[in-house]
Amino acid sequence: MKSMRFFAVAFSLIFAGALAQAAQLSGTVTNKTTGKPASGDVVVLVEPMTGMTEVARATVDASGHYSINRPSNAPALIKVLHQGAEYFADAPQTGTVPEVSVYDVAAKVDGVFIEADVMELEAANGQLHVLERYFVHNTSNPPRTQWSAKSFEVILPEEAVIELAQGQRPKTGALPTTLRLQPNGPKGHYSFNFPIQPDEGEKDTQFNISYALPYSGSFTFHPQEPLSAQNVGVLLPKSMTFTAGSGSPFAAINQDPNIQTYVARNTQPGKALEFTVSGSGSMPREDQGAGGPTAGAQPGGQPGGGIGEPINTPDPLSKYKFWILGGLALVFVAAAAFLLRKPAGVTGVPVAAAPGANSTASASSSSAASHHASVAGKNGSLLAVLKEELFALESDKLTGAVTQAEYAETKAALEVVLRRALKKS
Repeated sequence: MKSMRFFAVAFSLIFAGALAQAAQLSGTVTNKTTGKPASGDVVVLVEPMTGMTEVARATVDASGHYSINRPSNAPALIKVLHQGAEYFADAPQTGTVPEVSVYDVAAKVDGVFIEADVMELEAANGQLHVLERYFVHNTSNPPRTQWSAKSFEVILPEEAVIELAQGQRPKTGALPTTLRLQPNGPKGHYSFNFPIQPDEGEKDTQFNISYALPYSGSFTFHPQEPLSAQNVGVLLPKSMTFTAGSGSPFAAINQDPNIQTYVARNTQPGKALEFTVSGSGSMPREDQGAGGPTAGAQPGGQPGGGIGEPINTPDPLSKYKFWILGGLALVFVAAAAFLLRKPAGVTGVPVAAAPGANSTASASSSSAASHHASVAGKNGSLLAVLKEELFALESDKLTGAVTQAEYAETKAALEVVLRRALKKS
């Protein structure tokens, strides 16, 4: 099985030559709501590759500091629990952990709103596929996290078969976390048990849902926003037809010649919109990132943090299209390919350089160069494997060679390994 082959290769590359010895990590935790040390908070060291297994635990002291033992070199994360919500930081092999910021928690927080709810539609073979992505801001002051079992509620069509649900925290370098949507009342009503943390600069919280609908050539949507939404957008192929329902304020945006875009602005919670789509077709994935309004978007960056354009600009969703077109999985692969095309952090040491190639270097310099070359070679090999596996996994999903459960499990592991590999490269 491909997923098992990936795990075997990744593990062999990650742990080759590593010493499974304990190391001590230290760090600080600050409560950004109060501006004081988060004394008493529990700090847990978890290993994502084994299902977030807890391997060590500590408590934040009165000055906001903690120390925790790391028993092995396995990829690990620092998790801080504050009032029930979870906050994460990467765990280095040794030394100091980046400062973790936590916030006081409330079930409802003022200043939480949707900047954009963007739906991408495709239709083929009796199914309508929908990728919906919410960009959610938390501008609370003082900053607090909105978190409960129903942190973010969504209403999908009753016929929806959910394929994937994800949440992404507002943190630089954060990757989407695969989640399970919880039924919440009437059919089609669901909720995310995922914290909506305060924005970090221009970084906001994102929720992603992929689902399929039975399709006989036409389907009518009645979307309802759980919060005030500045923009509700619908993207679909040129070959499909969009018809706004009576009283629904969708307006056509004609800036992108490759797709159709319709936007309803300033939608209030609970007010149902309506639109009907018909026909079939796929989004022009081959045009991603090449020309058009999405050119110049930076893979690995993150949109959000205010539309940043006057309300009468042609296309308020142009900043999101790089992330939406082609589906979450294909966007992740595109970003990964960009990051993996050249191993980072290797300066002046060819990956394939043989030890002692420079006869004029001192013995110590030669030894150091050999060590760095070896490390670079291992990381370069791992990055190459990850790149191949990312594309292979997406290909297998498209052809039905893996089940949805296998896909979700393997992709989650790939995300963790990719993050660790990029950090070490």
